Amino acid sequence: MAAILNVRAVVSAYRFTPEFRDALLGLFDRHVAEIHSTSRISNKALSIKTQERRATALCKAFTELRENGYALQTPWSLKHKHINFLVTHWVACKQSGGTIENKLTYLRALANWMAKPNLVGTLADYVDRREHGLVRSYIATEDKSWEAHHIDAAAKIEEIARTCPYTAVQLKLQAAFGLRVEESFMLRPAEAARNPQTLAVTRGTKGGRPREVPIEARLDILEEAAHLSNGFTGSTVPADRTLKQWRDWYYYVLDKHGVTRKGLGVTSHGLRHGFLQTLYERVAGVPAPVKRAGEKPDRGDHLEAMRRVVEAAGHSRVTKANAYLSTFAKQDRLQKKLPTVDEVRAAMATANGNKSHAATALGISRQALYRILGADAPFPRDTGRADK
Repeated sequence: MAAILNVRAVVSAYRFTPEFRDALLGLFDRHVAEIHSTSRISNKALSIKTQERRATALCKAFTELRENGYALQTPWSLKHKHINFLVTHWVACKQSGGTIENKLTYLRALANWMAKPNLVGTLADYVDRREHGLVRSYIATEDKSWEAHHIDAAAKIEEIARTCPYTAVQLKLQAAFGLRVEESFMLRPAEAARNPQTLAVTRGTKGGRPREVPIEARLDILEEAAHLSNGFTGSTVPADRTLKQWRDWYYYVLDKHGVTRKGLGVTSHGLRHGFLQTLYERVAGVPAPVKRAGEKPDRGDHLEAMRRVVEAAGHSRVTKANAYLSTFAKQDRLQKKLPTVDEVRAAMATANGNKSHAATALGISRQALYRILGADAPFPRDTGRADK
């Protein structure tokens, strides 16, 4: 039986009136685990994580309405004017197009539960996305791998292991097999590696889509993970922690060691980017487009590399690989817009050597600034966590 979220624990965190609370709980009880998609038909329940995100986002949306003068007596009172206000509010708060689209998706699901299928439109129905800088791109404009940020992944993970060996081995699984964070939590090494050639990734996957990843010469990592597996679930989440408790601890450990956007400029998801970029290069014979190496592969090799990357990543469409690899056309356009070395150095001088401030002034990422300056640039790298 699929796991269903304890919706009362989520809703109780918000100060709704009893009438509103009970009506919302009724909707959640019946529908929160249902998949809402116009392109997918499935009887499987959403993951607990997605159920929690959905319920939390909806509670926050109703709270924002109440705080701004829209005190709805029941969720069934939701109207077009309320959705329009929320989108305008989120845009004013400088939320990204992707964030707002996700929130509208949750609201659209809620509207369907209430038999109001036309209540919630797309983001473009409410605002001019280009005017507000809300155009969502699925093509990487910067390299999010640890390598691109000059981080020795092996050394950093060993450092983390001294704080928490479980977190460290999950990072190793992400780096070695391109696992998502949740997949590394829920992987049962002994079960997943029954075939000595491929790793079966079936738990915690996006959309419940299973896949197999070549094990190659990385059995040692699976053996280490199996050694740390708990005896109840077989995963590397300690037996005395729930998944939510472990997720909180995991990100606490990463924050402690600077593995954040504000710290070292990377997240653990960057290990997945690095794995997929390396896979592309191994198959195509040249670095991924996002590496900006100036080399382009044979078309056939490129297409095969893209296919292999998407297969290893667990996506359904080849174009999804662009989120990790970028495209040669996109990188060519970005290269033409980059400032010169002299312009970067001038901006650095104005910013008193602060790379983040200089990059912001130039309208480029800190990583792009690194590439322009080169590895031997005379300015020291930022190590502070609050300057990005």
